[in-house]
Amino acid sequence: MIATDPKTASALNCIQPLEDPQWSEFVKRNPRSSVFHTVGWLEALRRTYGYKPIVITTSPAGRELQNGLVLCQVNSWLTGRRLVSLPFADHCEPLVHDADELTVLLSALEERLAREQLRYIELRPMTAFAPLADHCQSTYKHYLHQIDLAPSLGKLFVNCHKNSTQRKIRRAERERLAYDEGRSKSHLDIFCQLQLLTRRRHQAPPPTKKMVRQLN
Repeated sequence: MIATDPKTASALNCIQPLEDPQWSEFVKRNPRSSVFHTVGWLEALRRTYGYKPIVITTSPAGRELQNGLVLCQVNSWLTGRRLVSLPFADHCEPLVHDADELTVLLSALEERLAREQLRYIELRPMTAFAPLADHCQSTYKHYLHQIDLAPSLGKLFVNCHKNSTQRKIRRAERERLAYDEGRSKSHLDIFCQLQLLTRRRHQAPPPTKKMVRQLN
């Protein structure tokens, strides 16, 4: 159990997503889940960095999962002990139905923060749930860019920004930019080098080759 408050303790449960098959099934059927919720991503974090994931939920033990908030505990001599949802993830949506479920889960996290003397708990949601404003403070702001790939290539191109996108696509065509895919060592080296350049520009640590191999 996560919570110590008797009002919420009986309503909360903690599961191990790498061991409990219910989590994988729940992620598959939840429309708000992403690659960052999957067992493959969580296993890559565990193997590469030793981060052990947990999921807190209001679903009783032995029952079908209805909601869940996945986190990893990070222990660092430099940045302290903290819970993150999730390390090396661009976003990680709380998989809840409504604000009431999220409020219960956030209350449990606040209790754990105080009980275990964690430095902080970091969440990276895409949705601006109302309870988040009551329990959390915004430290960084990011933008999530999405594009509908259903239309034709011509329509997608027309809808792109003329200077920042269309011009670069035309330039790539002029310079005969090629697309390649594969699983060889050379492909891995090129991918990791591109990741290094991108993350360096964003001032963020890149994933290791070991982690990329786990996801491959």
